[in-house]
Amino acid sequence: MASPALLMRVVASAYSVAEKAATIVRSVMSAGDLGIVEKAGPNDLQTKADRLVQMSICASLARKFPKVTIIGEEDLPTDDVTEELIEDGHCEEILKKPCPAQYTGIKEEELVIWVDPLDGTKEYTEGLLDHVTVLIGIAYGGKAIAGVINQPYYNYEAGAGAVLGRTIWGVLGIGAFGFQLAEVPAGKHIIVTTRSHSSALVNECISALNPDTVIRAGGAGNKVIQLIEGKASAYVFASPGCKKWDTCAPEAILHAVGGKITDIRGNSFQYNKEVKHMNSAGVLATLRNYDYYASRIPNTVKESLVP
Repeated sequence: MASPALLMRVVASAYSVAEKAATIVRSVMSAGDLGIVEKAGPNDLQTKADRLVQMSICASLARKFPKVTIIGEEDLPTDDVTEELIEDGHCEEILKKPCPAQYTGIKEEELVIWVDPLDGTKEYTEGLLDHVTVLIGIAYGGKAIAGVINQPYYNYEAGAGAVLGRTIWGVLGIGAFGFQLAEVPAGKHIIVTTRSHSSALVNECISALNPDTVIRAGGAGNKVIQLIEGKASAYVFASPGCKKWDTCAPEAILHAVGGKITDIRGNSFQYNKEVKHMNSAGVLATLRNYDYYASRIPNTVKESLVP
């Protein structure tokens, strides 16, 4: 039996690394001292969980795949990672899946991994725990081709006996797993957008789409999960602020089930290692009917956002 292709080994490892990350996120919260630091302001926070999780993910993956480029959100030293933060397991189920032919020859140095250790940090500090995700996105040739999203607090309101947390993963050409794919009922227009980064432009864009309902939620990972579980029909964010580590993993999972994500002007995101980190022309994502929403974005909004 040939050993599994590199891509499948990376995804299988990322799965276990994300599960470890979730235990760190929960243990920091239950210990009670979040160690909050303001980065660029009160809506741009970093906690002890962000720092520990990023060190855990980056060090664990770098140890196994030393030539892969790993780009994480937090600016941290890489040398003082303790052994207890290292996860060297992998998900056997993922290794059993055949690698799509177009990805079988990938070399380590051709992969870029984008890591958001705690997407929805502000919500985490406010106790809105279902908004929080851990994101590990895998890119090749500038495109997001695989991703892992962990929700450390999935099911947290279901009571004492419930299993806490879940991990969703996907690879282009294989599909996405760990959730139940669902679509919003036909004819319903439910938009999910930012909770803490609203602006006149964000609101102008949303009202132009004439939605039935608007959901304001934290975290890009959380918003894409709303799309694939049929809770929202479009994720619309007409503002800079979202970064490549916010969109890489969700994009791979969304594309693996036939959805689409671009900036507000319809441009695809690029994920090669030299690319700028900010998605400065915002985000437009749907599971279905992308063109319906894209065609209704006002030109004034598009002109205000420069890629």
